[in-house]
Amino acid sequence: MWGGGGVFYGLPYVYVAGGNLYLGRNSRNTVLTRDGGGQPLLSRSYPAWIELTREGDSISGYYLSPKVDGTGLDSIYIRGAKLPEMQPAPDLSKLSFGEPVRLIRNNDDLTGWRLIEEDLKNGWTMNDGVLTNNPVQTEGEEHIRYGNLRTEDVYEDFNLKLEVNAPRGSNSGVYLRGMYEVQVADSYDRPLDWGGSMGAIFTRITPTVKAEKPAGEWQDLDITLYKRHITVKLNGVTIIENQPVYGATGGAIQSDITAPGPIYLQGDHTAISYRNIVLTPIIN
Repeated sequence: MWGGGGVFYGLPYVYVAGGNLYLGRNSRNTVLTRDGGGQPLLSRSYPAWIELTREGDSISGYYLSPKVDGTGLDSIYIRGAKLPEMQPAPDLSKLSFGEPVRLIRNNDDLTGWRLIEEDLKNGWTMNDGVLTNNPVQTEGEEHIRYGNLRTEDVYEDFNLKLEVNAPRGSNSGVYLRGMYEVQVADSYDRPLDWGGSMGAIFTRITPTVKAEKPAGEWQDLDITLYKRHITVKLNGVTIIENQPVYGATGGAIQSDITAPGPIYLQGDHTAISYRNIVLTPIIN
């Protein structure tokens, strides 16, 4: 299961009753009071429950969580379907490709792109072929929520090449078909993991080797998505090789593996820049 920021692992409460499946987790921890130095004195953990009913190969139900102010319950309807069995890794040497598509169509505007969340602030600009996100926050003022950017067009399986410049402490991501996030982050001085390493499939697949450059340098990503298998090359080094991805990652805008989807760039975290984004469709 997945939702919000990532995949749900290690759910502490799982049981079946009355034909329903119940899953429990602590969804968030809220600081109620702090000391003079700003350190938490009193916190409260808010549980969340998922109640699911199965019908054939489909499930449906609700995600339930109490409101922070104690005035009621947040309820989100959820549904899902059984995924087809994962097939063996495909032979990538036999792929045929169509014509490359340059996703940066105009070097000085966002033609071909739009915000996913139209009510959020747009931090994205295009200047001389460089697509940059700058989600400015002002200390002491209310936090501003910035939007994620997606292509107008949608795609099936493909190879995607791009260059990215990740400043110190940056965190972004490239979503394939709006479903699988390839992590983009300043991870040069960090150990490998599936949540923060450049090129990881977020909370799904950890790179096998480190190949990132220091913060502030342009880096090359070469990504192939074919038949639910992903290959990632970072700066010419294969860090994930034809590995199966068993489901959507956190932040996905769709989870139907049969449906085409957009390329989307995460813009709600930190500054980031992209350029030379080229998608080449795979012809089945």
